[in-house]
Amino acid sequence: MSLIKKLAGETMIYGISSILSRLLNYVILTPYFTRVFVDNDYGVVSEMYAYAALLMVFFTYRMETTFFRFASEKDQLEKTFSTASISLLISTVLFVGAMLLFAQPIANALQYPQHTDYVRWFIFIIALDTLVAIPFARLRLENRPIRFAIVKTLNIVVNIIFIFFFLELCPILIDRGWSFFEKIYDPNNRIAYVFIANFIGSLSVMLFLLPEYKKLSFQFDKVLWKKMIWYAMPLVVVGVAAVTNQLINLPLQKYYLSGSLQENQSDMGVYAACAKLAILMSLFIQAFNYAAEPFFFRNVERSDSKKVYAQVGQAFALVGSLVFLGITLYLDIVKFFIGADFHRGLGIVPILTMAFLFLGLYYNFSIWYKLSDRTIIGAYISLGGAVITIGMNILLLPVIGYYASAWTALLCYGFMALASYAIGRIYYPIPYPMGRMFLYIGLALGIYYLSTLFRSIVDGNFWFILLINTGLLTAFLGIIYTMEKEKIRGLLSFRK
Repeated sequence: MSLIKKLAGETMIYGISSILSRLLNYVILTPYFTRVFVDNDYGVVSEMYAYAALLMVFFTYRMETTFFRFASEKDQLEKTFSTASISLLISTVLFVGAMLLFAQPIANALQYPQHTDYVRWFIFIIALDTLVAIPFARLRLENRPIRFAIVKTLNIVVNIIFIFFFLELCPILIDRGWSFFEKIYDPNNRIAYVFIANFIGSLSVMLFLLPEYKKLSFQFDKVLWKKMIWYAMPLVVVGVAAVTNQLINLPLQKYYLSGSLQENQSDMGVYAACAKLAILMSLFIQAFNYAAEPFFFRNVERSDSKKVYAQVGQAFALVGSLVFLGITLYLDIVKFFIGADFHRGLGIVPILTMAFLFLGLYYNFSIWYKLSDRTIIGAYISLGGAVITIGMNILLLPVIGYYASAWTALLCYGFMALASYAIGRIYYPIPYPMGRMFLYIGLALGIYYLSTLFRSIVDGNFWFILLINTGLLTAFLGIIYTMEKEKIRGLLSFRK
């Protein structure tokens, strides 16, 4: 139980940093963007970030996870840190040069031929984010979440400051006769300044983490590097499939929704904005993953490691079910984080929130192939999920609109979680209490269903709905406490 409490504490620290940085982002930027940009412009921003996430997988080639695997071995930290960092530095220079050379063809393929600047800014952003991947991984492995939190928050704060500088302050200063700012601000290309601000934020992170590079011994171990590459290559497939599953929805909507290009971009913006209302679930998953991945590698040699991993999975399912209800039962409040023009897509939020919960279960169930060096199996599972994502989106987007993307996400992550669990039972059996875990999820779904029934009865009375949903959430907590009284008391106890 002490290990679970330690993981919970680390998850909380990472969660606070993630929540703080994301709240600064989503509480400030999402409402701002969904009000200052029309929905199709917001769709452009969301689409570019989707492609950037995919490129990050290739730029980093999952070297951060590989770093955990090999740096966790005895006396291998410095050698692994140096080898991984040098590898990423060389490959990043090569990738950046190649992509800058083909910036115009890339812009043409994205149907933004007049905006090669979008492509160039994202190339530099991705390069900077790649070069800090291993220093960030080292902070996690060495249990330094405070510094991790400070740097992550710095990125968002700098980003926000410069977004408002470009989009708000520069127009004001130009109107007041400060002609100098006309050289750095073009009112006809406002979207580009979102990307420029992001670049400045990423640059600030790079500068802040430069002291971590002082630990670099410039020792490049070719034998170790080959082992790391063989371990990482299947994880690249996993990463590509993961980004495909999470973000390919937007590019597919652009081409397969039934409207014109502008109408499709409008729906993309609505989907992207509403998807961000499931932010608390994705924050929880992100914080858990930050803490859990190095935790799993650090404790793999324990005699009771599998029992500990099973307890972690059960705790995740319980907390994840609570997060699901916290979002869906209070959606009438959460929805005000986006502009009213985007509220027509709110129906996707419960579906995506449950999908993210299954994604978190997949992260738990998939740890076995990383610990047992069977990453190729993880690649096969992820490819299966990607096939579901692409195939079902292409099939259903013209029929049911962007709801197809939400239902496809749920189907994809459900498949990946169950497939990873089933195959893991063969190669690396972990005794997850599956009955208990799915009881939590089923109970949460039942509570949500009751909420929808009461909502139809009270006919949209905001305060009455809020009161009923609070009562339902309290009932869920009461039932869970009755079921898991001893475990909850153990986690909440501060006794050694």
